[in-house]
Amino acid sequence: MSKSSQSSTPSPSKAKAKAEAEAPDPVAAFLDAASFDLGWSLIERFSILVRESGSLDERTAARFITSRLETLGIPHEVHEPELYLSIPREGAVEAGDRRFEGKPSAFSRSTPGDGLSAPAVYVSAAAAQGLAGTEDQPAEDLPDLAGKIAVTDGFPVAASVARMEEAGALGQIYVNPGSRVHWSSCTRIWGTPGESQAADLPKTPVVAINRPDGDALAAAVGEGLENVTLRAKLDETWRPCLLPVAHVHGQQEEYVLAHGHYDSWDVGIGDNAVGDATLLELARVFHENRGLLRRSLKVAWWPGHSTGCYGGSAWYADRFAIDLLRYCVATVNVDSPGCWQATEYDEVAWMAEAGAVCRNAVRAVAGKTPVRQRPPRAGDYSFNQLGLSSFFMLLSNMPADERARLGFYPVGGCGGNIAWHTEKDRIGIADRDNLVRDLKVYSHAIGRFLVDEIVPLDFRETAGELNAALAEYEAALGKRVNLKPLRMEFNAMVQRIDALYARIEKGGADPNRVNNVLLRLGRALVPLNYSVGGRFEHDPALPSRPLPKLARALEVPAMEESAPERVPFVLSDLQRQANKVAFLISEARQALAEDLGKAKTK
Repeated sequence: MSKSSQSSTPSPSKAKAKAEAEAPDPVAAFLDAASFDLGWSLIERFSILVRESGSLDERTAARFITSRLETLGIPHEVHEPELYLSIPREGAVEAGDRRFEGKPSAFSRSTPGDGLSAPAVYVSAAAAQGLAGTEDQPAEDLPDLAGKIAVTDGFPVAASVARMEEAGALGQIYVNPGSRVHWSSCTRIWGTPGESQAADLPKTPVVAINRPDGDALAAAVGEGLENVTLRAKLDETWRPCLLPVAHVHGQQEEYVLAHGHYDSWDVGIGDNAVGDATLLELARVFHENRGLLRRSLKVAWWPGHSTGCYGGSAWYADRFAIDLLRYCVATVNVDSPGCWQATEYDEVAWMAEAGAVCRNAVRAVAGKTPVRQRPPRAGDYSFNQLGLSSFFMLLSNMPADERARLGFYPVGGCGGNIAWHTEKDRIGIADRDNLVRDLKVYSHAIGRFLVDEIVPLDFRETAGELNAALAEYEAALGKRVNLKPLRMEFNAMVQRIDALYARIEKGGADPNRVNNVLLRLGRALVPLNYSVGGRFEHDPALPSRPLPKLARALEVPAMEESAPERVPFVLSDLQRQANKVAFLISEARQALAEDLGKAKTK
C-alpha cells in the first residue's frame, strides 16, 4: 500500500475519535429540552399540601409525582419504608404572666402536662456550640446549667443541644434571629436509629421563640423572675412513607442518582417543592433524550427529611447499599433551587473530585464562577460512607447585598429567604425564570456524567484537599503519633493518581478500565474525606473536617494544657485511626497499581 493511500484511510480508532469530536455535544440537547411547564404544575399542586411525613398530604404528593411519571411513560417504582419520625406539635415559653408561642425542635422531648419549670440562665451562642476561641476573644465556657433551663441565641443544632444536655440543662430555649420562629430538628442521629443509638436521642425539651419574645424573656429574667416554664408537645412514632424512584435507562447499568426530599414544614415551596419540580423535569429531559445516554439515571424523592433526620435517603442507602456500591457513579442533591431573587452561586456544595463539572455547568449556563463550599453533614448526603462522589445541595442564592438590604439573616435554604422552615414559605418564594436556569445547571452537570466516555471525576483535587488536612494534623501532632507510614502511603498514592490522569489526558486508555479504577478510588477516598464510621454506618449529623478520622489531632496541643491526663487516651485513638486511614489509602493505591500494571502489559 502506498504512503498516500495509507494516509487517506484513517485507522478505525482514529476515525471513531474524529467522528466523536465532530458530533454535536449531547448536553446541548438537554439544555434545549429544559422548560418548567410540568414542574410548575407540581409547585401549584404542592402549594396546598402540608407534606408532613407519613401524612395523607404527603401520600397525595407522592401520587402526583407518580401520575406524572406514568403520563410521561417513565419507568418507576414506589417503596414504602417505615420511618421513625418526630413531629413537633405545640411549643411555648411562659415567663410570669406572659406566654410566648414557639416551636419545639424535632426529636426533643415533650414536657409533662403542667410543663417544665426551672430557673433560666443565659448561654452565649459561642459557648453553647463549643466554638474555639482566638487570641483576641478566648473560648467561652458553659455556665452552671445543672437543674436549669438554658437560653441561647440562634437555631437548635444537634451539637449545641447535646453539649448543654451533657452540662445538666433540664430544658433549652433558642431565640431565633428575627420576628419568625423556624422549625428545626436537633438530633445527631442520622436516619432511623439503631438499637444501640437510642441512648443518643435528645433527652430534654427544646423550644424556639422569636427575637422580640426572646428580648422580653431576657428582660423578665433580668428583673428577677425566678422560674420560666417550657411547654412542648411532639409525636414520636413509626410511620409508613412513600418513596418514589424513577428510572431513565441509558446504554449501561451504571447510573447517576439525582435526589431531594418532598416532605416539608407546612407547604414548603422553597424547601423543597422547587426541588421536587426540578427532579420531575430532570426525569422528563433525560427520558426524552434517553437515546443519547451512555449511563442511566435514577431520580428519587425522599420522605422523612425534616422529621426523620434524612430518614428516607438513609433507608435507601441501607436497603440498596450493594447496588449503589456496584453501579452508582455519582449522586446529585437537589434542594431549594430557583427561588425568588436567587441569582448568585456563592455557596455551592460539591466534593472536590466533581469540581470541574460543577464549575463548568454554572459558568456555561449562568455565566458566573461559583464559590465552592465543602458539603456539610446535611442535605440528604446519606451516601458518604459508601464512597459515592456527590455534588450540589443548595444551589443559587440571593445576592449578599440584597439580603442585607432586606434585613435577612443566614438560613439553610429557600435561596437565602427567611421564609425557610416557616409558614411563610409559599408559592411566591418560587421564581420560574430562576428555576429554568437552575434546571439547566443541573442538566449540564448531570449530562456530563451520563454521556462522557470517561466518568468526569478528578481525584487530583481530592488528593489536594486530603494533603492539606494531613499536613495540618501532622503539624499538630508532631512526633506524638507515628504518621510516617501514612504519609508514605499517601505520597505513593498521589504519584499513581497523577500517572493515571496523565494517561487519560494523553488518550488511548481503555475507558472501561479507567472508569473502574475511578469508581474504586471514590469508594476509598470519599469515606476517607467524609466519614468516621464503617462502610455501612451513618455518621452523626454533626459538622466534620476533611480527613475526619484524624481531626482530633487539632485538639491535642490545647488539651495538653487543659487536661493532660486525657492526652494519652486520645493519642491511642489517633494512632488506631491513622492505621485505618493508611489501610484505605493502600486500597486506593492498589486499585491504581492494578490498572497501571494491566496497561503496561497490553
